[in-house]
Amino acid sequence: MGSLFRSEEMTLAQLYLQTDAAYHCVSELGELGLVQFRDLNPDVNAFQRKFVNEVRRCDEMERRLRFLLKEIEKATITVVDNGDVPDAPPPQDLIELEAQFEQLETETREINANQERLNRNFLELTELKHILRQTANFFDEAEMARGHGSDFQTDDTAALLEDRGHHSSPLSFVAGVINRSRVPTFERLLWRACRGNVFLRYQEIDVELSDPVSGDPMNKCVFMIFFQGDQLRSRVKKICEGFRATLYPCPESAGERREMAMGVSTRIEDLSTVLSQTSDHRYRVLQAIAKNIHVWTIKVKKIKAIYHTLNLCNMDVTQKALIAECWCPVADLERIQVALRRGQEHSGSAVPSILNVMSSKRKPPTYNKVNKFTSGFQNIVDAFGVASYREVNPAPYTIITFPFLFAVMFGDCGHGLLMFLFALYMVLNEKKLAFLKGGEIFGTFYSGRYIILLMGAFSMYTGLLYNDCFSKSFNIFGSSWHVNGDPNTWPETGKALDLDRDFDHHDPYPLGIDPIWQLATNKLTFTNSFKMKLSVVLGVGQMMFGVVLGIFNYLYFKKKTDIFTVWLPQILFLGCIFGYLVVMIFFKWSMVTSSFLHEEGGAPSLLITLINMFLSFGSVTKENLFYDGQAGIQSVLVVVAVLCVPCMLLIKPILIYRERKRRSASGYGEFGGEVVSATVNDDGEQQVVSRSEPGEDEEEETSMGDIFVLQAIHTIEFCLGCISNTASYLRLWALSLAHAELSEVLWNMMFQKGLKMNNLGAGQGFVIFAVFAVWAVLTICILLIMEGLSAFLHALRLHWVEFQNKFYEGNGYKFLPFSFKAILEGGDDE
Repeated sequence: MGSLFRSEEMTLAQLYLQTDAAYHCVSELGELGLVQFRDLNPDVNAFQRKFVNEVRRCDEMERRLRFLLKEIEKATITVVDNGDVPDAPPPQDLIELEAQFEQLETETREINANQERLNRNFLELTELKHILRQTANFFDEAEMARGHGSDFQTDDTAALLEDRGHHSSPLSFVAGVINRSRVPTFERLLWRACRGNVFLRYQEIDVELSDPVSGDPMNKCVFMIFFQGDQLRSRVKKICEGFRATLYPCPESAGERREMAMGVSTRIEDLSTVLSQTSDHRYRVLQAIAKNIHVWTIKVKKIKAIYHTLNLCNMDVTQKALIAECWCPVADLERIQVALRRGQEHSGSAVPSILNVMSSKRKPPTYNKVNKFTSGFQNIVDAFGVASYREVNPAPYTIITFPFLFAVMFGDCGHGLLMFLFALYMVLNEKKLAFLKGGEIFGTFYSGRYIILLMGAFSMYTGLLYNDCFSKSFNIFGSSWHVNGDPNTWPETGKALDLDRDFDHHDPYPLGIDPIWQLATNKLTFTNSFKMKLSVVLGVGQMMFGVVLGIFNYLYFKKKTDIFTVWLPQILFLGCIFGYLVVMIFFKWSMVTSSFLHEEGGAPSLLITLINMFLSFGSVTKENLFYDGQAGIQSVLVVVAVLCVPCMLLIKPILIYRERKRRSASGYGEFGGEVVSATVNDDGEQQVVSRSEPGEDEEEETSMGDIFVLQAIHTIEFCLGCISNTASYLRLWALSLAHAELSEVLWNMMFQKGLKMNNLGAGQGFVIFAVFAVWAVLTICILLIMEGLSAFLHALRLHWVEFQNKFYEGNGYKFLPFSFKAILEGGDDE
């Protein structure tokens, strides 16, 4: 609890690592994850550091592994991940890994190139087969047309074939394939470029072809172009080339075409066998790689991280040891020593590594130990600002207050139960869901599963207090209200009831709100008043708790003067005004009964009473009188609250001014960046004694003018913030009211109307089921998701601004240790 209440005590340490053992020592520290290295070479270019070549080799290995992984994904092979995390391999294994990855990459690229070449040959042979088949069909159809006599003599095709017989003007043709989508444009350009002197015949290929490189499906057409003359031949070929059409040689005689078709079919069969064997071989190679690629990736990442960390170190003058500086927790120094000794043993070095704790004025990082339960709440606090070093950590209190304030706005047993069950499923199956890639939204829900679990549990609790479950009430203990007068004078069944007029309240209800308020006409008036006062009580209580936490910071950092000049006036100011308001709320709840209301004509207004404390100082009207002696007590509270303002504004700057004047009079001053003092030695001579060494971490002394201005800003911010923050807590009332009314509207306007449809006969069950489905969807989408997100954001704002603003600075920086676990999870940029 000490670590959670306040960050771990950190120290700056210096490491002396022998060159032979440095790699293994850093590897062990990476497995431990408790050391944050400082860069001792900030002015050195990344390409001029000692281990830049090793980092580049690791980059090249990562590139090869990415290539292999991409090929594995293309082949739809599952990468084997049994959860094993291997240790970082020794540095001599780097050469072996490089050679192995290079061999696998070369082999895979050769297999891909061979397969691509075979696929291209197979595609060409397939296209040629379809060209020969369609060409034979075309000439066969033309010969049949010529053999049927004069009925077909006017056919364009027959005329073209007849022209091929005249030796004076021989007719030539070319055949090929073209993409189906380019055929219309291709035909139109041929007609215009050749002025109608060509004849185009095309036919779609009914078999879907595949691209030899990407494997994407292609739709192509076989075409034949008839023309006369070499000039047209050249023009046709250029047009075909422009449209990326592939031309194939096609014999003119039928016998030669049949012979070529037989040869093509034989080659296709042989090529299919070779392609099948090549694909099987490629699959086996990639499958063998898939079994080890996860382990290889982890090894390479660890090697790269180690050399990147070694680049942050300096070499000593003898070039035999590396010097590193790092932040580490004081409580874990022994574990770090053990890790260094383990690294020395693995390296076989006889010289031990040295860990030297340094004293430094540098600002240490903030390190809060968390687990899977507390990490979500710590992230909520860190999102506002990382705590200053050893400052009070709000996270342990946020574990309770955050889900509770959320539940005050979201209070409903039914909705809270649904949220609780959803979070409980994620908690019980967290190991299985940890490896599920469901996107950023699912990852957000999964990382905050314990927050959602507590929000659901607290919502069920506040739902019991509100006696609200899907806008309906539980009648567990009956009602504590009794009828006034004769029960026969009750309003008839179905009429609305006024609890203050028709009923009398005797005993308090055991838990929460009496269920009879569900039938009352003045229900909204009562719940509004109750929730509004409850939000003020909770808000003032949390702000007071935040101010109280500030004293722990003053005591730890030995700012005892601030306790009397800042903390005490703050708590008196807040308590005298708003603490008194909370006391009056409880007094009104406990002392003002329904009989008092009937006798006095109404209860005094708390708001008017609070305003008249200042506007009508020293007097209280009869309408606002709660108790005897009220005017005197309120006058004392106002005087104390007003006096606290100049105390917060002036006392601290005046004390700082007097302290500086005293130091100046005693001989302290600044000379050459050092704080020095003048003293007298035994011989009566005056000498200058240095009190502190100059350094880069020395802060400049703030001028008195700036101190007065800063104190005035803090005083005004606190005094006005007490008013605005108290009003800000009324969002608890507003969102609770909105959630309850939305839930009631959905029930009354949808589900209740479906239940009242009694004249539908056999279709009533279907209607009820349909109405329930719509009601359930709207409940989940609007009340659980949208309203839940709204309440979450408002609770977040109340903690960041209203609560943490009272004691939390948040000017620190997070402790980011060198950790292999964080690197492998993607949590480290290294």
